[in-house]
Amino acid sequence: MFSSTFLPSNNEKTIPPQSATFHIQPHSKQKVAYFHHKDVGNFHFGLQHPMKPHRLTLTNDLVMSYGLHERMTVYCPPKATDDELMEFHETDYVKFLKNVTPENSEDFVEDFSKFNISEDCPIFEGLYDFCQIYAGASIAAAHQLASDAADICINWSGGLHHAKRFEASGFCFVNDIVLAIQHLLRFYPRVLYIDIDIHHGDGVQEAFYATDRVMTVSFHKYDSGSFFPGTGNINEIGYGLGKFFCLNVPLKDGIDDETYFSLFKDVISDVRDHYQPSVITNIHTPYKI
Repeated sequence: MFSSTFLPSNNEKTIPPQSATFHIQPHSKQKVAYFHHKDVGNFHFGLQHPMKPHRLTLTNDLVMSYGLHERMTVYCPPKATDDELMEFHETDYVKFLKNVTPENSEDFVEDFSKFNISEDCPIFEGLYDFCQIYAGASIAAAHQLASDAADICINWSGGLHHAKRFEASGFCFVNDIVLAIQHLLRFYPRVLYIDIDIHHGDGVQEAFYATDRVMTVSFHKYDSGSFFPGTGNINEIGYGLGKFFCLNVPLKDGIDDETYFSLFKDVISDVRDHYQPSVITNIHTPYKI
């Protein structure tokens, strides 16, 4: 399962007039918003599929059991609308996700290859509802940040970073991170995206590869293109206006915690100092829950 976290940068300098500037003192109490939809864990990709939305219910149970909800504002976010999803995804693809079901899938079989429907990305009961729920949570989180209603937003169900504009990929059907960042860009000049999932954040990188308003940084396993998704080499640096605003940190098996932390700290410190983002988005993967 993926999660996404949104937080402001301490390097805030230039914000368009329509947005509120963050004023967080070192010892001030930060406003944390937590987004969880009660139905998000009720979907099933398939008996043998490694993606288990039920883990989101277990995660929420842990949050409640430890009393963490008492330190946050808890929201049940609205589902993303068709129009919201189509702000990034192609109309035909969104319509396909909305209309296809396990019962009528044979009627859509000609579209499977076009939209990359496979064992990794299967058609299951409630597929579109699931996409609307996790994407709606990330969009709501972005709205909370943009309206200065929260300093940090958490959506454990989000971060499905492989989905492309017109196709599914790597268990991901809708790219909620791209949708959230697009919303943030309406209010802030620069967004820093940090991805520490073991797999390269290819869908987000592709979406913002040619812009300097989003800097993507991904720490991931890379094995000469043989490890999914096969992208994320160090020479992928952006294109056009986005050149040098895409940074990949490809890693091999065997790195220990101390080395990883030291590398992460050095890289992100330099990125933050030079790019001076208005907002930071981060995804990581609690598969071990």
